[in-house]
Amino acid sequence: MFEEQRLFGLATNLMVGTVVFSLIAALIVFRFLTVRLRMLSESIEAFRASGFTTPVPLTLPGKLDDEIYRLSAAFQAMSERIAMQLGQLEQVDRQRRELLANVSHDLRTPLASMQGYLETMLIRADELTSEERNRYLQVAVKHCERLGKLVQDLFELTKLEAHEVNPQIETFPIAELAQDVVQKFALKAQKCQITLVAKCEPDCPPVRADIGMIERVLENLIENAMRYTPVGGEIGVEVRPAGARVELRVRDTGEGIRGEELHNIFDRYYRVDRSESGGTGNAGLGLAITRRIVELHGGDIQVESAPGLGTTFIVDLAVA
Repeated sequence: MFEEQRLFGLATNLMVGTVVFSLIAALIVFRFLTVRLRMLSESIEAFRASGFTTPVPLTLPGKLDDEIYRLSAAFQAMSERIAMQLGQLEQVDRQRRELLANVSHDLRTPLASMQGYLETMLIRADELTSEERNRYLQVAVKHCERLGKLVQDLFELTKLEAHEVNPQIETFPIAELAQDVVQKFALKAQKCQITLVAKCEPDCPPVRADIGMIERVLENLIENAMRYTPVGGEIGVEVRPAGARVELRVRDTGEGIRGEELHNIFDRYYRVDRSESGGTGNAGLGLAITRRIVELHGGDIQVESAPGLGTTFIVDLAVA
C-alpha cells in the first residue's frame, strides 16, 4: 500500500512538473515571439513617422529562419525600396521645376527680343531705312527660329519618352552619313571660326539603324560641341570599327565639363551652367534626345571630359 501511494505521489509530481515546465517553456517561446513582433511593429511605426523616407534597419534577436524573420526581411527590403523611390520622385519633381524654369526663360528671351524689334518697326515705321528694316526683320526671324527649335525639341523628346517613335531599321554606311553631316555644318563652323573635320576609317563597316535618327544624333552632338567651342577651336567627328560595334566620336576643344556634372548631362531636366551657354536658347534637351535615340538602337553613349581639355562623346552602334 505504501509503495502504491509513493508511486502515485511521484506520478502526480511528475505530471505537475511537466505541466509547469510546459507552461514555462510556452511563456518563454511566447515572450520570444512577441519581442520580435513588437520590434517589427516599432520599426514599422518609426518608418511611418519618418514620412516613409528613412528605412529602419531591423536587428532581431536570434537566428531562426521562420515566418517572422522572413516577414521582417521583406519589410526591410520594402522600406528601402519605398524610400529610394520617394527620393527619386522628389529629385524628378525638382528637376521638372528646373526644366520649366529653363524653358520659360528660353521662351521668354527670344519672345521679348522679337516683340522689341517688331514694336520698334511699328513705332518708327516712317523713320527706318530699308536696311534698318531688313536688319530688324532678320533678328526677329532668328529669334523665331530659336523658338521653333525649342518647341520641336520638346515635342520630339516627349514622343521618344512616350515610346511613340519606333526606329525604321536599315543598313547604311555610317562613315558617309558622318561626312554628309559635317559638310552640312561646314559653313556655320566657318562663320564661328571653328575648324570642323571628319575622320573615318576606310574599313569601317555599315550599321543597321534608323538613318534619320542617327543623323539627328550627329547633328545634336555637333551643335552641342559648337556651342561650347571657342573661336579658333576644333571639332572632330570620327568613325571607326570597335570589334562587333562601330564607334562614333564627336570631340571638341572647349572648356570641358566638371566631373560632378558628367553623370547629369544626359538628363532631360539638366543643363550645364557654363558662361558660353548664355543666350543660346537651348534648354539642354539635345543630349537627352540623343541618349534616348541611342538607347532605342540598343547602343550606348558615353562622355569623356576634363576642365580645360575639351569633351568627347562616344556612341557605339551595332554592325550590320
